[in-house]
Order: sequence, then C-alpha cells, then structure tokens
Amino acid sequence: MTVVGTTPPPRLPVRDRAAARERAAGAVSPMLTRLAADRATGVLERERGALHLVEGRVVHAESPFAPGLDVLLSARGTLDAAVWREAVERADEEHGAARALIDSGRIGRGALEVCHLGALYDAAYFALAPSSTPGRFRYGTGHWFGALRPVAVDALERETLRRRALLHRLWPDPLPDTAPLLRSEPVAAPGLTARQGAVLALVDGVRTASDIARALGRQAFATLVEVRRLAAAGVVTAQFPPPVPQPPPGLAGALPRVHDPDITLLKRLRDALEAL
Repeated sequence: MTVVGTTPPPRLPVRDRAAARERAAGAVSPMLTRLAADRATGVLERERGALHLVEGRVVHAESPFAPGLDVLLSARGTLDAAVWREAVERADEEHGAARALIDSGRIGRGALEVCHLGALYDAAYFALAPSSTPGRFRYGTGHWFGALRPVAVDALERETLRRRALLHRLWPDPLPDTAPLLRSEPVAAPGLTARQGAVLALVDGVRTASDIARALGRQAFATLVEVRRLAAAGVVTAQFPPPVPQPPPGLAGALPRVHDPDITLLKRLRDALEAL
C-alpha cells in the first residue's frame, strides 16, 4: 500500500509576550497608537488635555496646564490679540484659523508653524501624562485651527518620553509640576539665569508652574525645566496638599467604630514604648 504524504498545515501565529510587554512599556497611549494605525480623524480626550487627529496624525493639542497658541503669540508681540480673534471668527471647516492668519499677512507661514508646533508638543506633554481615567475618542472633522503641519504619533510619543526623562534627571519629584510653589531659604543661593530669575519672581505660594508659564507667555514645559532646576538647587519647594479635615468631636462619636486588630496592636506598642 502506498502512503501519500500530506503537507502539515501552517502553525498558528504565537503572540510574543515579551515583545508585547516591551511595546506596552514604551507606549505612551496605546489608544493613540491604535488611532494612528486606523488613520482616524477626531479628538482624543484625556484627563489632562486633548489631541486632535486628522487621518491618524496629530494636528492640534490643548491642555489646561499649557498656555494656548494665542497666549504664546501675543505675549511677545508676535501677533496682536485682535488679529487672532478675527482669524478665529473667519475659520470654517474648509479654511482654518491658520490659513486666515497667513492670508492676513501679519505672520509668515514658517513663523506660525514653529509657534504652533511648540504649542502642540507643549500641550501634548500634559495630555499624554499618566491618568487615572481612560481616554475617550470622538470621531469628527479635525480642529478649527486647521492642519498646518501634522505630527506623526510615534514622533510625538518619543518626544513626550524624552521630556519625562529630562525632568526626572533634573529633579525626580513631580510635585512641583502641579502644586503651588513656595520660596525656600537656601544656605547659599546659587547664581540664577535670567529665565530662572523671571520664574522665581512669580513664586508666591499660590501660583503653580502652569500659572507662571501663562503669566510669562512661555511654554509650560520650558517653565517646568526651570522649576525643577530651582527645586534641585533648594530655591523653591512645592506646597503639599492640605491635610484631610477631621470630623467635629460630636460627629466623631456618632460614627461607627471599626475594630482593626492591627491598629489595636500598634496602640499597645505605642503605650508600651511611652511607659519605658
């Protein structure tokens, strides 16, 4: 009897778990990466900001922690605030505000691209920060400013990771990034640069780094760099959040008491140490 040989079927693909872990560790936002692969158009809303996409590329970013493009353009006298408002009013789905600004002749395309890219990367750094809530994507038509110079998602993620690493090297504690800043009294104050002096002049125990950036008309990330350098030098410190208020004495007695054996043991150890 002749046995006819058969070709075995191809093996099913096996997921490389190690490679998957590496990709997950290096990815800033898996959802953003997936949207880029799908060439999606719309807005990705995250806890600290939003990213606007057109065909999978980021065309605009905004965050309450970063000054907007209008602030950056008007702070240095690059563009009059009235010109900005007029361009925003003329913007439509076909011609965004960027086209209106360029057509006005008040700012060149190259200068506007540089300013817009700086604002985009600045806001994206905060929008892509680790968050406690999932992001949400809404399909749409892009952003009213227009797609002046779209940015690839992988380039945006690389720059975000680079900025995180830079801040960590300067000062590993992220608290000064968002908390109100206080002046400290160093034993020997180091020589400050002009940029650091301008930041320090606005430290009053109330303003945050983002508030200072907005007041100076500077990008927020550049301000964070100076704040962390000042923190590393012992010139400024972050104000810790206020303690959680305790219930009034009358209310405390009315609350149900929870018996925790670990707490009971700790109290006994405390009493024994005090008795020594």
